[in-house]
Amino acid sequence: MSSALHGHLWRNWSGLEEAVPRHVETPGSVEAVVDVVRRTRDAGTTVKMTGTGHSFTAIAAPEHTLLRPEGLRGILAVDREAMTVTARAGTRLKDLNLALEHLGLSLHNMGDIAEQTLAGAVSTGTHGTGGTAAGLAAQLAGLEMVTGTGEVLRASATENPDVFDLARVGLGALGVLTSLTLHVEPLFVVEAHEQPMTWERGLASYDEMADAAHHLDLYWFPHTDRLMVKQNVRTDLDPGEQQPPSRAAAWWEDEVLSNGVFGALCRVGSRAPALVPRINRVAARAQSERRYSDLAHRVFVTPRRVRFREMEYAVPREVGLDVLRACRRAIDASDWRIAFPVEVRTARADDVALSTAHGRDSLYLAFHVPADTDHTAYFGGLEPILREAGGRPHWGKVHTRTAADLAPAYDRFADFLALRDRLDPDRVFANAHLRRVLGD
Repeated sequence: MSSALHGHLWRNWSGLEEAVPRHVETPGSVEAVVDVVRRTRDAGTTVKMTGTGHSFTAIAAPEHTLLRPEGLRGILAVDREAMTVTARAGTRLKDLNLALEHLGLSLHNMGDIAEQTLAGAVSTGTHGTGGTAAGLAAQLAGLEMVTGTGEVLRASATENPDVFDLARVGLGALGVLTSLTLHVEPLFVVEAHEQPMTWERGLASYDEMADAAHHLDLYWFPHTDRLMVKQNVRTDLDPGEQQPPSRAAAWWEDEVLSNGVFGALCRVGSRAPALVPRINRVAARAQSERRYSDLAHRVFVTPRRVRFREMEYAVPREVGLDVLRACRRAIDASDWRIAFPVEVRTARADDVALSTAHGRDSLYLAFHVPADTDHTAYFGGLEPILREAGGRPHWGKVHTRTAADLAPAYDRFADFLALRDRLDPDRVFANAHLRRVLGD
């Protein structure tokens, strides 16, 4: 999954957003980033470091100068006493996972897609499910960035802690991240249990399953009463003792069914929406139970080759399942035909200022449509339900919120804006999207 850059046309992975920067550079050092930022500030223009373009919004869309991340990749330092790893900000998550595996190390948690750069994933609040920390930003130990004045600023719990407190989910609005230091732990094995389940049983036992598994992921197939539940439990197995699915089984489940067949069914549904409910019933009943164990990142991450558009909201955990039920009622009462499952995940409260899980246990509800499908009626119809429940939209996924109605959702929002004024007074890193969600 990556963004496309043909000539000077930038387009994100989903194809929803595109931009035509006037200038493109690939800095290979912190000093090169400083030089670009200072030149940009002197010229009174703007600059954006883009990642892989996996955000569904225009949060990384460049208006003047585009910085590519390829020159800022790789691990810089490993501290086994502190159990931290420092990597350049343009490093892709999948490359970090492999490098950590070779070092006998692992992140605590991650999402199910690993194509993003570290900077892009952290800056937009990318998260997994369950664990003691769901979000990548909550696993940060430190960061380095080039601010809008061209200063190289390092921040951690002990160095510039006021910046670290607010900048872990920075939206690309505070500076260009050049390196990130993450807490890691010894490489571990996860046992995965995937099983189909009915809607009633799944929701009735959701809390029990969440307590029993370290990581719980649930998928509801709209227009049906069927769920697929994935429970991942950390084991005491040593790396090398895991029992992954056979190559043939993994190919069949992850490539043929989850990507090939599912993609074909989505194309049929896009051309003949009336068939979607029947297709979903067939797809849901085709799901089978399986158990396997593997290294954590191999269990958490799954290949996603079917392109889509996505809206995701974090709602308070205590009302989350009721909100899911309300969304189902809206879908059932509508004429929408939804081919993609609705994904349900959880996160413990964290202390990251602009994290969607800041200060409260959260339930994540994610809604998808195929990339060639108009999402506006579906997402627009559900967003008021999610917003009314106190929902916070994922910063990298489709939503219509603005600074005026986002501010009440975050008690540190004003503090973040004040830090933005301090670190980027001339709005060197601004674009239309940030003007909408943060103000000018």
